[in-house]
Amino acid sequence: MMLSLSSLFSLSRGLVVALALGLAGPALAQGTVLEKLLPQVAAADLVPGADGFGPLRDDLAVAPLMAGNKPLGWAFVTTDFVGTTGYSGKPIHVIVALDPAGKVIGARLLKHSEPIVLVGIPEAKVQALVASYIGVDLPKAAADKDAAHDLQIISGATVTVMVIDDSILRSGIKVARALGLGGLSAEVAQGPKAEINLAATAPEGWLSMLGDGTVRRLSLDVGQVNEAFAALSDPRAAQRPLAEPPQTAFVDLHMALVSVPAIGRAVLGEAEAANLQAWLKPGESAVAIAANGLYSFKGSGYVRGGIFDRIVLVQDDVTVRFHDREHRRLVSIGAKGAPGFAESDLFKIPADLGFDPAKPFRLQLLVHRPVGATEKVFTTFDLGYQLPSGYLKPVVAPAPAAAPVEETAAQADLWRSIWAGKRLEIAVTGAMLTVLTLVFFFQSAVTRNARAFFWFRMSFLTVTLVFLGFYANAQLSVVNLMALFGALTTSFSWQAFLLDPLTFILWFAVAAALLFWGRGAYCGWLCPFGALQEITNRIARALRVPQWTLPWGLNERLWPIKYMIFLGLFGVSLGSIEHAEHLAEIEPFKTAIILKFVRVWPFVAYAAALLMAGLFVERFYCRYLCPLGAALAIPARLRMFDWLKRYHDCGNPCQVCAHDCPVQAIHPTGEINPNECVTCLHCQVLYQSHARCPVVIRQDKRRAAVAPASAPRDLRNHPHTPH
Repeated sequence: MMLSLSSLFSLSRGLVVALALGLAGPALAQGTVLEKLLPQVAAADLVPGADGFGPLRDDLAVAPLMAGNKPLGWAFVTTDFVGTTGYSGKPIHVIVALDPAGKVIGARLLKHSEPIVLVGIPEAKVQALVASYIGVDLPKAAADKDAAHDLQIISGATVTVMVIDDSILRSGIKVARALGLGGLSAEVAQGPKAEINLAATAPEGWLSMLGDGTVRRLSLDVGQVNEAFAALSDPRAAQRPLAEPPQTAFVDLHMALVSVPAIGRAVLGEAEAANLQAWLKPGESAVAIAANGLYSFKGSGYVRGGIFDRIVLVQDDVTVRFHDREHRRLVSIGAKGAPGFAESDLFKIPADLGFDPAKPFRLQLLVHRPVGATEKVFTTFDLGYQLPSGYLKPVVAPAPAAAPVEETAAQADLWRSIWAGKRLEIAVTGAMLTVLTLVFFFQSAVTRNARAFFWFRMSFLTVTLVFLGFYANAQLSVVNLMALFGALTTSFSWQAFLLDPLTFILWFAVAAALLFWGRGAYCGWLCPFGALQEITNRIARALRVPQWTLPWGLNERLWPIKYMIFLGLFGVSLGSIEHAEHLAEIEPFKTAIILKFVRVWPFVAYAAALLMAGLFVERFYCRYLCPLGAALAIPARLRMFDWLKRYHDCGNPCQVCAHDCPVQAIHPTGEINPNECVTCLHCQVLYQSHARCPVVIRQDKRRAAVAPASAPRDLRNHPHTPH
């Protein structure tokens, strides 16, 4: 097929946008989340005795809950009112019903993508947690969330539970205020009663700052913590007290609002305070937290990309949970007389959360205690903070209301901060793509030494598996491509897929590689599951596991299976993207790469069976079942160049490359099938082999025959040349 240069550029640009669109995931239908999800809910399942929902309000994403002609209350979905992003990076949708007194009369988990619920934690347990909010008095929660409801942590799902708790309470309070339930009324936007006095100065020395409240302290000893757990309703908490002496320091926690310039300079020192101000964007605040003692406020289970689940900052109905992108380590505290701390860190408070540094707030410390092999109980301790009056100045007249932060701007700030927090991952991925591009451009030189190239390829695949797969979870999926068609029918925003830097970079690279080399650049080098198959097969070969070469006719007839799977998934996605996502479990990527085989046994058995087949037939899944490979193979014939070199003898009579191709992508007639080739470059190694390629061997023999014939002539011309 001949394409004009302008057509190729148009195609490449469209392909990049199309693949990028697939990353955005299925967008909700026009309207609110409630409008889309409400048909999936039976009113009686939400509130016993209810028999239906009334029409949705035009001004608020709520629907009346009815029993005949009698209204029982109002139903809403948390996602319509507050951010509910869980550990998966996707929203956790919970439907809640409130009565006229502002009490929760129904709550049910509707939809989530939390992987932790797939790892041995039954969804029924999470549903029971959500149902425990029935009876919560939201007017009471508006005044004191902790007094309104006891947070029940599910061991192993701390982040998920905290997001659910935060979203139910905050969204419920917002709805109750908007509807005037339980005596609550909508808050009138007013200017602050006080603002930060930039001319204020802080007292000198650590003890002076502790004395006037610039720095606040929470000191707990082992005895106090044991008493707190003994007071819980779960008797198991008191049966495992800490064994240290009661006066032993459990945690000695200090906190200061260092985004106030005077406090920042006094606590951190001039240089670190200047670095802090450069880190903060307009409207953002920051606290410094430092501690000693047996208990870490950060926790040993904290991992890069996660949430600090032992601390949460609370101000009225604003709850701040700190992610790694909002965190910086402090080497030391710069204040005079400050003690040494085992832990000292800075935490940023984003501007769009509504935090007011002039108002009181508190830091809540979550403390856990194991009560079984896998079970824990939890209790909390609060450290209150209020800026001393010297740092504030009254506002005489209400300041004009600030323009609301646009959602697009907020999303832009979010993805930029995520990219800034993943500099290392981005740099390593960029380096891998650069190396791979150089390999493809200079493939003749790279494949000249067969042994060196083999170990280079194995090393590259190992990095792909360990770094891109197990560490960064950058495994592409056919779900991304199916989501493209849902995104094409709705509004599209670049920010939606920029939230995952490595996935965005890889899809962009795949789009470019399809035009230059076909699908093999990803399937053969950058797919973590493909790397896992090839590495395990190489180990099997080393252990002398027999390798099965399928007859060419059978191999050729098995190829279409993956295309039929892809077309089937695509057809289902046109009707229901959610159903298609479930069927896409035919991809073992989530089980083997994302969840690292920590999943219920049928999924593990399926992934293990595919890998087992791959021990005997190299890349068995890639060859015959992978819908992603099929989807990428469709545009493979539109590539602009044929990079793989061939001789006229290839296929007729020589069959060396065809027999040695790891995925049997070379026809007996010698042509390489671009739809099946994974660009492993093994045929290019053979192309230059002096021991395997008949053409090269013939050329070597001719050179050897010519060399002796030329030697006598040289001797006759130079009779005195020494031997």
